[in-house]
Amino acid sequence: MSDETIIFFLCLCIVLLFGIVLYQQFLFRTGTQTSLRKIHQKLEDIINTDSDERIMLFTENKALIELAAQINRLLENHLKTKAEYRRSQTASKRMLSNISHDIKTPMTVILGYLEIMRINGEATQEMLEKTEQKAQSVMELINQFFTLAKLEAGDTDIELSKMDICEICRESILDFYEMLTKADFQVDIELPESPLYIQGNKEALQRIFFNLISNVIRYGSDGKYLGIFLRTDKKSVYIDVVDKGQGIDKSFSESVFDRLFTLEDSRSRSIQGNGLGLTIAKNLAVQLGGEIFLDSTPHVKTTFTIKLKRISY
Repeated sequence: MSDETIIFFLCLCIVLLFGIVLYQQFLFRTGTQTSLRKIHQKLEDIINTDSDERIMLFTENKALIELAAQINRLLENHLKTKAEYRRSQTASKRMLSNISHDIKTPMTVILGYLEIMRINGEATQEMLEKTEQKAQSVMELINQFFTLAKLEAGDTDIELSKMDICEICRESILDFYEMLTKADFQVDIELPESPLYIQGNKEALQRIFFNLISNVIRYGSDGKYLGIFLRTDKKSVYIDVVDKGQGIDKSFSESVFDRLFTLEDSRSRSIQGNGLGLTIAKNLAVQLGGEIFLDSTPHVKTTFTIKLKRISY
């Protein structure tokens, strides 16, 4: 075979290879464009219909596969944002409903007594005391509402310092001593005699204990028991607030710290609550760098555990 023939075949092979490459590039570009059009159309449909679908793409193009994966991540984040917004809307509506209920009841009583006083032209000591009590309950609800609003908005400046948690526990229990005695509660307290220091804020800690002990008296009164127990490890201090009342079913354990969450029977007259106390306690604990946990077996034992950062020096 002559050199000219060999050169001819080599040139022919090069042309064929070049043509194949161009054809593959054409197919690649065409396939890529088709896939991009499909992604665009599907994404437009998802946005227009506000559906929960994802981008499904069948291709061997790694770049397109990665693009679809990132788009789906954005869609998942969008769905989470929508879900959070809906939950927030539902919680806000429920909050307004519950607050309206909790304000309306004492205000009705107040207006009733004022009407009696106006008609009779005089006010007895009992009427004045009851009117004052109801007015104070309205103010307490309003104060709790604004406290929670400030905490959730990040407008509360809580200064942290070293303090003896044992002393704060004792002071908090003493605040309820008369109420617990009148209600015939058995009270068990186990606190170290020597100081135990934590990173905290006295006002915030007192509010946490007030809300948790009030919760025991309101919802755990049928158990007639309050326990305050303190335990530690190298990094943290744990304060257990225990009661033996009606408790909280496992299905509600994650929701009990939600804004204005109340069990259905908690709307009764005898144990009425506005559902803000535990939410405020949880928010304050987080602000202190701690947490609050719940472990409950109804009518056996319910424990709210406050975890705080220990200071050993």
